[in-house]
Amino acid sequence: MNLLKVVRTRVCLFKKQTRVCFFVLLFGLSQVAIAGNQKEEAIADSVRLALAKLVADPNPPKPTFERIEDRIKYLHWLGEMSDRLKRRMPDKQTRIEFLETVWYESKRAGLDTGLVLGLMQVESGFKKYAVSIVGARGYMQVMPFWSRVIGDGDPKKLFQMQTNLRYGCSILRMYIDMEGGNLFLALGRYNGSRGRAEYPNAVLANWKKWEFKE
Repeated sequence: MNLLKVVRTRVCLFKKQTRVCFFVLLFGLSQVAIAGNQKEEAIADSVRLALAKLVADPNPPKPTFERIEDRIKYLHWLGEMSDRLKRRMPDKQTRIEFLETVWYESKRAGLDTGLVLGLMQVESGFKKYAVSIVGARGYMQVMPFWSRVIGDGDPKKLFQMQTNLRYGCSILRMYIDMEGGNLFLALGRYNGSRGRAEYPNAVLANWKKWEFKE
């Protein structure tokens, strides 16, 4: 009788583990399906040269502000975003450096910082060395061909934080301009799924999680 109970217990445990594995696999596939896959497409020489100039600029300096109010606002943003990101990036120095770069590159490209953070949450889950099944790399899941089209031809640099964010923000800005300001279509183009709703909706939903209210 005891042996029968042991067998039944093990069978039940096996079924539970199988269900868990199935849902983990299903979740993993859903994450892969939404990862970045920008398409290499023909772009005007003027656009290519402008992008190349953007990504070739030096590393961001420490921010300076003419008004004390702007500096205070920035420090409040930095502190609040650091608290929100703490679970995903436990090391404080890494987290602050990351957020300083997000702020600089977002502002430089004319993008909302919350949008950029929301996109990264969807694309890579804030993993520096994330690689999608199609080869997109880093925080913003930039495809390697961009390093050839507008960079120095070294795709390994896409794993560098500042380089990855510089490319990602510049490319997203280009797509927004190409789509006449239509963010839905621009996000779809960034993901290589233009016209489909899943990716833009996911980014826009995550944008709300990173909004900063003064």
